[in-house]
Amino acid sequence: MMDNNPEECSVCFNNYDDTLLRPRTLPCGHTFCSQCIDNAIKNGQLNCPSCRAQHTATAATQFPINYGMEAFIRKLKGMEVVPVTMVPTKPNKAPTRGISKKLRSLVEEQKSSISSLITSCEEVLSQLGEYRGQLGDWKTQHLQLQDRLYALVEQNKSAMKLLELEDTSVVDMTTQGEEGKTQLQAMLGSLDTVNTAQEVFMTINEVDQCNMEVEDWLQKCQELFPDVKTVHTSVKVQETIREALEMTTTETGATADPVHLGDSDSSIMTKVKEITGEIPQKEITVEDLRRMREPVKSLVEAGRVVAVKRLVEAGRVVAVKRLVEAGRVVAVQEDQDGRRSARITLQDGQLYLHPLLRQSTPAHAHTIQESDVVGVLDPSCTLAFLDLGWAGSTRGRVTIRLTPDTPLARQFVLLCTGQRGHTFRNTKLLWVEYKGRPGEWVVGGDYESNDGEGGAPLLPDLQGQYRGSGQAGAVWSWWPLGGPKSAHFVIATRDRQDGRQWSCVFGHVVSGLDVVRAAVNHSNIQEVTVVDCGVVLPL
Repeated sequence: MMDNNPEECSVCFNNYDDTLLRPRTLPCGHTFCSQCIDNAIKNGQLNCPSCRAQHTATAATQFPINYGMEAFIRKLKGMEVVPVTMVPTKPNKAPTRGISKKLRSLVEEQKSSISSLITSCEEVLSQLGEYRGQLGDWKTQHLQLQDRLYALVEQNKSAMKLLELEDTSVVDMTTQGEEGKTQLQAMLGSLDTVNTAQEVFMTINEVDQCNMEVEDWLQKCQELFPDVKTVHTSVKVQETIREALEMTTTETGATADPVHLGDSDSSIMTKVKEITGEIPQKEITVEDLRRMREPVKSLVEAGRVVAVKRLVEAGRVVAVKRLVEAGRVVAVQEDQDGRRSARITLQDGQLYLHPLLRQSTPAHAHTIQESDVVGVLDPSCTLAFLDLGWAGSTRGRVTIRLTPDTPLARQFVLLCTGQRGHTFRNTKLLWVEYKGRPGEWVVGGDYESNDGEGGAPLLPDLQGQYRGSGQAGAVWSWWPLGGPKSAHFVIATRDRQDGRQWSCVFGHVVSGLDVVRAAVNHSNIQEVTVVDCGVVLPL
């Protein structure tokens, strides 16, 4: 049956609009307003009111806007219907005989030009309608995100309330503890002044009572603190908000420079897709990354853009830098087991390559072959890094300059980048030797079992020319080269004072030694984790 009123929803018979009653098309091809679709969804299922086809859905926004229908409705609204009785009748005129064929041809040419412009207007109007629909969707998404932000603020308020309650409890227990301590000090003074047996017995009874109260207080402190829920909630909420804020500051486009949109003949929605990254872009190259260090990079403000076709040279450098800052440039490696990817980040003017992991790549990510990136590493200036953390947060970055052309240094790079499938990431520091004394050092690097029993070498021959050192910051191998644990590394945190040196030194800490020392002073060294690792790209 033909629909004589296509501008109406066939369920509620209301005219479609651009707010609550926007036309949306179901997978079966039928179109209804957003409100009727929402009302028809029950328990995650939607039965089409026309053909009864079943669709999985939780909200009308899952179905696409029928932009063609909206454009058609706008066209209908723009047409003025003139009653037949009002149309003036004109007598038919015979063609004017006085117009030459040349002029008639010119008239036809003008008519053709006008018709072409009318068609172009209709096309652009249709594009504007589609674009407006997209803007409406984005406004809806912003409102949804706003609701989620409000929920995040409420979570933060709840976490603060828990902290306030915990703080109040700590204050109360502190007051009780101070009172108990004062009583014990008084009892100690009383025992020094007793002169008779009766005074002794009375004072001892008072001391026993005071001791029981203080021991009970000590037991309560052990049982009450810390409150697991309070600490866990506070840490998790802080991490969530911090991540959200970092994403906001790195991905907002509010201060972004204007972007060249390439071909002016492209449709409005094509350009929108270029800006949002929905159109596949050319892979990032090593040269793109290298040129980021040229003077043009100083012109870049923090923001989020995408590289689009036909960028001018400076514009492409700007775009690539912003892609890196937004976390949308990744190095990839394909092998028989599938695809792995590694983040490339920018910090303080340095590019960092993180380890290859089996993980989903960011939406609209731009890729570069990991072999191309690693190929630029110069053994004479290789810098590796370890991010150490404990108690639920990263405490700092340790940067190590590796000794050139040594097998242990090459093995360390392999385990920082994950090129062979194994990485130091999420491994624990294992133990500390000579803690608090000269020659103090800490061991890590068991990528296999993470308990000190694994750590097999990745290279067949680790023998080479190694130097010795007795200084803090030296990175060396404690186990025999080629042994079952020779992937372990040792970082010295205090100078030796016996005149001797550690052998098999293959690197030295150039920054972050204070982070290692703080880790060594942590109550349990095995709670210290290599949260992340990688190498500095010498581009």
